[in-house]
This record gives sequence, C-alpha cells and structure tokens, in this order.
Amino acid sequence: MSGVSAGARRLPAPSLRPFLGPYAGYLLHGFDPGVHVGMPGTAITVIVTIDEPIDVPVSSHPDQAGGRWDALAGGLTLRPTLIAHNGYQHGVQLAVTPLGARALFGIPAGALGEWIVDLADLLGPEADRVRERIAATSDWRARFTVLDEVFCARAAAVDPRRLELDANLQQAWRLLTDPAGAPAVGRVAHDIGWSRRYLAGRFTAEFGITPIQAARLSRFEVSHRMLRRPGHSVAAVAAATGYYDQAHMAREWRELAGVPPSVWRAREVFPFVQDAG
Repeated sequence: MSGVSAGARRLPAPSLRPFLGPYAGYLLHGFDPGVHVGMPGTAITVIVTIDEPIDVPVSSHPDQAGGRWDALAGGLTLRPTLIAHNGYQHGVQLAVTPLGARALFGIPAGALGEWIVDLADLLGPEADRVRERIAATSDWRARFTVLDEVFCARAAAVDPRRLELDANLQQAWRLLTDPAGAPAVGRVAHDIGWSRRYLAGRFTAEFGITPIQAARLSRFEVSHRMLRRPGHSVAAVAAATGYYDQAHMAREWRELAGVPPSVWRAREVFPFVQDAG
C-alpha cells in the first residue's frame, strides 16, 4: 500500500452523544484512483469535505443519479454507495442517530428515505459556513470543536416537539440494533405491547426501514467493523456475529455491500482512521 492515511476520531460533546456517533476526520492521499464502497449502516451518514467535493457515481437510491457534493447526508438504506476517488480524500464523517435526525435536522430519519441530499437542504446556509470553518484550520481538535458548537446550538434551539419520538419506538430501535444481537421481531412487538403489524408500520414510518431490515443492518455493521481489523477471518466473523455460516454472511454481504466480504477485503485500500485525536 503506497498511500498515506491520517486523521483523528473524537466523541462529540456529551450533550450531543444521543444524536451523534464519534467524529471521524480523514486525510487519505497517494492511493491509486479507484472506487470506494460506502457501506449501509444504522446511522444517517453525513460527510463534510475539505478541498475536493465527494464524487458519487452510484447512489444508494436506485432512482437517484450520481452527483458531486461539498457536503451531504445519506438516509438509512440497504444498498451500498459507490464513491469514486483519484487517490485523495479529505473531510469529516459523522454518524447521525435517528433521534439526531429530529434534533439536528428537524425531521424523522424516515423522511430522508434512501436518498442522498445536499447538507444545505437540512442545515441551510449553515452547511457552507461549517465547511468553510473546518477548512480554515488543519487542526482536527479545532475542527471537531466547530462541529460541537454548531450542533450544540442547533440542539438547544430545537422545538421540543421535534424530539417526541415514541418511547416504544425508541425501545424497539435499541433492541433491534443491539450490537450483541437482536431478538426476534415478534418478541420485540410483544415486549412493547404492540402487534407485529402495528410495530412494522410505525417503525418504517419513523426510520425508513422495517424492523427486520434494522436487525439485518445492525448485524452487517458489526461484521463490517470486525473485518476492518486485522486477524479476523471471514469464518470467525460469521460465527461471532450470528450468521448461520460463512455462506450466509457472504449472501448478506452481496446484497448489502454489493460484493462478498472476501472480495471487499481484497479490494478495499482506504484504511480506517484509528487515531483517537
């Protein structure tokens, strides 16, 4: 591998942690041009670029043409996104929780569907100001501080009614996306006192995916995370993450990532930024 990877990771301010996962800043350069697979997951993906826009030739939504964005947000999906690169990528990636969609964007996660949208559609002119501010410094801590300031202000100003996510839906989401393994959908419905059909309707309206899809995404996400670490075989990851066997995990990966895990691992050249910042 001839390329160079740099960057940092840091948790957002404590008040933002119900809404956002860790900030992940990245600077990748010197790699051969190619295509990077943007994986589906259980969070809304937000990317704010520094320098060059992000080039997405294949969107996660089957009816959306590709495009280029300075900053974007992608809804929950069961399809991969293809990102073309010239060997260089620089920016910050954020993982917005479903509650964060309400608190920071003023909409339920389901309103985004599988679409990729310009971040300005959700934040207005603030999206460009954020990008300008984080591009004005090369210090990752300072960049993350800018994000804390902006999103803390948005969360503080939000109409409390936007945060009225039904407690039963919150519980269902926690259970179905538990990294340790999700219970059966029927069991979740029973535990919260709803019928399975009613749970499916309410869940899909709020999150944009069904309960079964949420559990699938969560298991896939855990397997993806494990495969990014050295020393984990595909067979071992399949067993650890609750797939029936390696062939079952390979089928799920073909549907959710577009390729089986062994092929993805052989092709993926961009390393994950591990620095805690």
